[in-house]
Formats: sequence, structure tokens, C-alpha cells
Amino acid sequence: MAEEDVAQLAEALSKTHVGDGELSYRGRGLKLDTAESVEGLVWEIAQYQGLRALRLEGNTVGVEAAQAIAKALETKEQLEKCHWSDMFTGRLRSEIPTALRSLGSGIMSAGARLSELDLSDNAFGPDGVRGVEQLLRSPSCHSLKLLRLNNCGLGVGGGKILAEALTECHRRSSALGAPLRLQVFVAGRNRLENEGATALAQAFQLMGSLEEIHMPQNGINHSGVRALASAAQHNPGLRVLNLNDNTFTKRGSLAMAQALRHLRNVQVINFGDCLVRTEGAIALSAVLREGLPVLKELNLSYGEITEAAALLVAQAVLEKPQMEKVDLNGNCLGEEGCDLLREAMEVMDRADMLASLSKQNGVNCNGNSPSCKLQSPTEIASYLGSRSSEKDVDCEDMRPGRELQVDVDDPERAVDLLLKISSVESSQAVLEAADAVLKTVLSASLLQSHCFLTTLLVKMGLLKGEGKVNRVHVCVLQGEGKVNRVHVCVLQGEGKGEGKVNRVPLVSAHLSCLIHAVQQPYFHQHHALLLHTVLSRNGKAPKSCSNALESLQEVLKRRC
Repeated sequence: MAEEDVAQLAEALSKTHVGDGELSYRGRGLKLDTAESVEGLVWEIAQYQGLRALRLEGNTVGVEAAQAIAKALETKEQLEKCHWSDMFTGRLRSEIPTALRSLGSGIMSAGARLSELDLSDNAFGPDGVRGVEQLLRSPSCHSLKLLRLNNCGLGVGGGKILAEALTECHRRSSALGAPLRLQVFVAGRNRLENEGATALAQAFQLMGSLEEIHMPQNGINHSGVRALASAAQHNPGLRVLNLNDNTFTKRGSLAMAQALRHLRNVQVINFGDCLVRTEGAIALSAVLREGLPVLKELNLSYGEITEAAALLVAQAVLEKPQMEKVDLNGNCLGEEGCDLLREAMEVMDRADMLASLSKQNGVNCNGNSPSCKLQSPTEIASYLGSRSSEKDVDCEDMRPGRELQVDVDDPERAVDLLLKISSVESSQAVLEAADAVLKTVLSASLLQSHCFLTTLLVKMGLLKGEGKVNRVHVCVLQGEGKVNRVHVCVLQGEGKGEGKVNRVPLVSAHLSCLIHAVQQPYFHQHHALLLHTVLSRNGKAPKSCSNALESLQEVLKRRC
């Protein structure tokens, strides 16, 4: 190499050394095709003693150039961080796996132990994952802490390959006594869908070390969300959970709420544009009240959440001392709902916590969308799904001392039982039986009790839920010995959404039972607050029940 060339390379070297062992060619826009085109870069790598980080993002690297760089990396055993995002612009998709294999081979030959690997914004698809699969399985990645694969077009296949590689890496590293402890995983905009997300969730659950999960815009719906919720529950150090722009609906929302109950270190939750909806928001409000002690940011924007549920969320976050921001923009609040939210924050001197409410979902807020409109007494939809069948409840089974079987993990059945009991003409035996049911479910966790009360409101026609509607006709028949028997007939109705739901038409007896219950010691103030918030925003009932509903609202107001 000529003396003049050496001088030029020395000058370039001074510009690319950015300190702390980092060599950076970031954002140069270089087209590196051949070995000759990377001669200077290779020389710099070779000369750099103690190289720990190599930045190549913002350039385009061909196969031959990658092979030359890989050769230089074979002596860099101290390399820890590879910032290689946006590195293959304009390359044939078939070139990328070969280039990646070469670069990975150089790292493995050096015996380097990586802590960070960033391959974001490289549209290499499943084949590209094959290009780094060997590296991910190798000892060079046993120490990996941060893996970024954002916007790489992985697809379902790439997600599965990646999950298998991480699982194998964990298995091999565990066998050596130092299991893989990945902390940050980023894979947004990759079309992972349910299968890819589920495969990765299994790997996450196995590792149990994640602190941040970022998987926005992946076409994941409730089954994939449930898998990720289970995985999150097994990662107790989780601080950031970003699933923005996927589709939760009620099943995903409830699964995620259940998982969040067990996590104590979460600081940021981003479920924006995830169709959390009203029932999911109410469930999350319960978790906010009883858990998530260090939460700082909550994003539930554009989730088809109605005014009452948004108020419950706001009331819950106000109790969080470290809370900095809550985003409820783009929901179904209307002008009045927005004003109420702002007022609630201002009263507690936390107005700065609330993000902008400049955009509301006009279609849903004006009542034209069945998925968001709080329903009328003639419409009903599900909360957790139920079974279509005929069942009887006999007042003889409601005598004092006769134990009722109540499953707090199945709010659908518990609500069915309460509604059947309270459909019977009010008596001491009926009220005692209702007390037994309510005392059991309301003494469970806040999440379980909120799920029960939300299901109750849905089945009574006082809150819009998701699901296909089964109209249920309740007949009270007079039997021998003046025993009332409630006969429930299920008829298929019209609806849209998930599951099928039994609807019990609202009668005054249901409300009378609630009026009694609200005044009992087992009915805590936060339970009364939930009912009061929902009913005060939408408390509509048939004329035959209007007086009873007004009485219930008055009792709730006194309790709150």
C-alpha cells in the first residue's frame, strides 16, 4: 500500500473511531460490492485494537465485501456489539443470507461473545433468518442481551426459525452452566401473525429473562396475544411491553390482564390500536388498582374503549405515584367523556399526565358502530362466552346451609347462577343465596371480581360486549309446595363477534337484588365505583325497571 494511501486511511481511521472501542461507518451511504471496495474498512478493523462495536448501518454490503469484512473480524475476539441495520439496500434477496453467514462465521471464528445484534430494516425475510441461524445457535450468542430484528419481513416462517434458534441457544448455553439471558427483543412490523408469535412466546417463556418486548404491527390476534401473555408472566423482570397495533379483543385483553397481575416491574405498557375495547379496559383497570406498582406509561389509544371504561382506567392510574403518561386518545369518549377525563385529572392535579384527546373515533362515538355503542336492553353480547343449554334452578337448593358451587375463575357461570337466583321473587332465601354467590366472587382478586361485574352488566343489557347473542327467556313456574322453579330456554339470536352468550332480560328483581347487595359489607367501595361509573354514563333500562335502576344508582352514589 502506498505511503499516500496509508496517510489517507489514517485520517479516515481518526474519523471512524468514536471512542469506547467503537468503529463506525454509520450512514455513509457506501456501496460496498467487492473486496477492493472495503479495503480501507478491512484495514481499519485489522488495526483497531480492542474493537468492541462495529457500526455498518446505512450502507449496502454485497457478498464479496461481506466475506472480506468477515475475514478481518476473525481476530476480533473482544467484539460485543454489531449494529448492522439497513445494510442491504438494493441487494438481491438471495445475496443477503450468504453475506450474513459470512459475517457470522467471522464472529464465531474469533470466539467473540456478542451482547448486542441489530439487523433491523433489512428486508431479508425467512431466508435472512437462515443466514444468522448458525450464529444465533453458537457460543458467540450465549451472552446475547439485545436482539433487534425490526422491519425485516420475517413472516410466520422466519418467526419459527428464529424461535428455534433462540431455544437451541438457550439449551446449549444452559448445558454449559450459563444460560442465555436475553433482555431486549425487538421485532416490530414482521408479519409474524399468530404462529410466529406463539413460537417466539415459547422461547421467551423458556428464557424468563426478558426486560423489554417490542412486537408492534405483526398481525397478531387473540390466540397469539394469549401465548405472549403467558410468556410475559414467566419473565418477572419485564419492564416494557409494546404490542401496539395488533388485535387483542376480549380474550387477548383478559389473558394479558391476568398476566400483568403477576408482574411487579413493568414501567411501560403500549396496547395502543389493539382493540382492547370496553371490557378489556375494565379488566386492565382492576389490574392497575391492585398491581403494577411502578408503572409510568400506559397507552390504550384507538382501542374502541367507551367513556365509562376510560374513566375507570383514569381513576386507577391516578393512584400510581410514578405514573407519567396515560394515552386514551382515539377512543369512543365523545366531548363529554373527554371533559370528564380532563376534570378527573385536574382535580387530582395530574392534568399533565393525560395525553392529547384531540382525536376521537367519530363512527363509534356517535353510536353507529355496534362494536362500541353501549347497548340497549334489547341487545346483548358476550364477555367470556358460554354454553347454550337448558338449566333449572330450584329454590329448594337455595335454603340456608345449602352450599352453592361458585367458580370464581368462570364469571360467565357465576353470573348465570346469580341472575337465575335473583329472577325468582325476592325472599329471604333468595337474598341469602345471592349473598353467598356475591360474597365468594367479590372476595376473589380484583381482576376476577371486575370480570364478574362486567359480565353481569353485559348480561343485564347495561353494557355492550363482544360476541354472538343468545336470547334467553326466563319463566318462573309455580310448583307444588309454592316452590319457584326458574326455567331457562336459549334461543339463537343475531350478533357479531366472538363466542355465544346467554341473555337474561333485565327484570326489577335483578336490580332489587343488587340494591340489597350493594349495602352489604362484602360489596367494597371499588366494586360500587365500577357499577356507578358504568350506570351513570349509560344507565338505560326498560320502563318496568326504571324505578329500580334509579334506586340502585342512588345507593351506589352514596357508597362512592
